[in-house]
Amino acid sequence: MTRRVAITGIGVVSPLGNDVVTTWDALVAGRSGAGPITKFDPAQLAVRFACEVKGFDPLRYMEKKEARRFDLFAQFSMGASVQALSDSCIEKTGTLDPKRVGVIIGTGTGGIATFEENMRAYVEKGPGRVSPFFVPMFMANVASALVSMRYGFQGPNYATVSACASSGHALGDAFRLIRSGEADVIVAGGAEAAITPLAIASFANMKALSERNDDPATASRPFDKDRDGFVMGDGAATLILEDWDRAKARGARIYAELVGYGATADAHHITAPAPDGSGAQEAMRLAMQDGGIKPAEVGYINAHGTSTPYGDAAETAAVKSVFGEQARKLIFGSTKSMTGHLLGAAGAFEFAVCTLALHHGVIPPTINQFHVDPACDLDSAPNHAVRRQVEVALSNSFGFGGHNVTLAVRRVT
Repeated sequence: MTRRVAITGIGVVSPLGNDVVTTWDALVAGRSGAGPITKFDPAQLAVRFACEVKGFDPLRYMEKKEARRFDLFAQFSMGASVQALSDSCIEKTGTLDPKRVGVIIGTGTGGIATFEENMRAYVEKGPGRVSPFFVPMFMANVASALVSMRYGFQGPNYATVSACASSGHALGDAFRLIRSGEADVIVAGGAEAAITPLAIASFANMKALSERNDDPATASRPFDKDRDGFVMGDGAATLILEDWDRAKARGARIYAELVGYGATADAHHITAPAPDGSGAQEAMRLAMQDGGIKPAEVGYINAHGTSTPYGDAAETAAVKSVFGEQARKLIFGSTKSMTGHLLGAAGAFEFAVCTLALHHGVIPPTINQFHVDPACDLDSAPNHAVRRQVEVALSNSFGFGGHNVTLAVRRVT
């Protein structure tokens, strides 16, 4: 028998706040998390702003020695995961079989800050100055390893790495493992800390980033005709996915139900999307087919919506193709207008946003909508949140390499 999958816990570390409540309130209020880069001196860079995480204290979640030994992306992940597990109250039941609990945490760049720091040390001071902890600090799977070791979870444990679709794949894999009966609970999510000199320089040189250094708060403007690129963001999001019957039996608070997953490849270009959004179309169709969802049931799509000229137009075209007239009735918005692009953490974070939107009956706005691009003319909840109860939401995540993920979540009634 195919099992249902409940969402019973959420944890977030974001440019808008270091917990779910603070982040959600900022999203609904339409606040931007963008500002001048403070983690390092960006004076030599063409782009000198980003959506940084502010005031995060890793010592709330790990010992000082442990924090020193692990990259910031892993620290963010531990913060979000501790929050999510606490939110789910799952440990208080005393009935967990650790072999039936897995951890899957995606990332796009892993410990890139650690890589840069140790490379500088190697070049400037010699090989003896490379940290003996470099490999475990840098490796993409360290976040999932740390969470499993902290809690003793012995089920499926790995990292998904597919650029900006990474944590969408993590959630999709977790969904399938629970649904098939291979696991009872999965701690699933994504983490990224890629606001570094090398990453910013690379994205800026490929002309992927907005260059609005004089006005960071309005730089991320998905669907606006004057958009000029995305804004880098850091953060993490973790969700607790659980067998539905198990969650009900223990009296868990269920936010919503994860019901569908679609994953495809464009097979088109390493950085550019297929112009007709064909891969995105198929991912959405597969997710709805997987969840037995009719187009008319979908009331909200959290767009990949990065604020790039080609990407936003291709995704809008894909939604129109899949939904027909229903495309004009749903809200197709991008919270990246406020958080920037969390890269490998974006999929999990934005799926968490969809879940919270269903739970609260509120859809966050797409801010910085000044002049609508005629090619991106769907309702994005421009500049103001919309109070609307919808039955089903989709979360889209697309990554360099042509990776496409759509996740479908249904409201609990």
